[in-house]
Amino acid sequence: MNPLNNLPPIAKNLLIINVIFFVGSAIFSGSTFFFGVFYPDSPLFKIWQPITYMFMHGNLMHIFFNMFALVMFGAIIEQSLGNKRFLNYYLICGLGALVLQYGVQAIEVYQITGTVSARDWLDIDLYSNSVRPTRPMDPESYDLLRSIYTTPMVGASGAVFGLLLAFAYLYPNMPLQFLFIPVPIKAKYFVGGYILIEVYLGFANSGSSIAHLAHVGGALCGFILLKVWGIRRTNFY
Repeated sequence: MNPLNNLPPIAKNLLIINVIFFVGSAIFSGSTFFFGVFYPDSPLFKIWQPITYMFMHGNLMHIFFNMFALVMFGAIIEQSLGNKRFLNYYLICGLGALVLQYGVQAIEVYQITGTVSARDWLDIDLYSNSVRPTRPMDPESYDLLRSIYTTPMVGASGAVFGLLLAFAYLYPNMPLQFLFIPVPIKAKYFVGGYILIEVYLGFANSGSSIAHLAHVGGALCGFILLKVWGIRRTNFY
């Protein structure tokens, strides 16, 4: 009666690994700075972080919704793509999300410094965990640079948005029923609307710590992969 027995192997193992990382991060408080991913020019960046960040989450709600989507949509997509291709798809979407996020951060750094590096503008002391400006700049610019260089990105959301895109692509007319919406919505409308909202929030600069454009990057990368692989839509929905 174990519900995990109904999951295909890759989705099940991804779920287990995410839970292990989450429990570990709750026990070892500094693990987020070790396994979360930083801007490549930051002294806190490590070569393994672009992979490990996908298995780290900020809180219980963060991991719950990502793993719920992994179970609900990932299992179906794995059966459609096959085990090996599904794993590649999941990881590449997570990397694609990171690439778009890095691109946005590089533009923000360039607008302040004239280059994509701010190493000469900040003094980051890894031992005392302190940051101070080394050149004159307004407080808003300093706060932005400090955030980019010292705040890690965590979560499987980029990969999960790739799964949502794949589900809407493979089963565009499948109705989805949600507790807070009284009528079913076709997958293509729900996912398409969700992505548009993320695009708006990403450019709205609302001050949220959520990397909305990284979510869009995961979906965009997923769409490109499905096209490159020549995956066709199902005839049933």
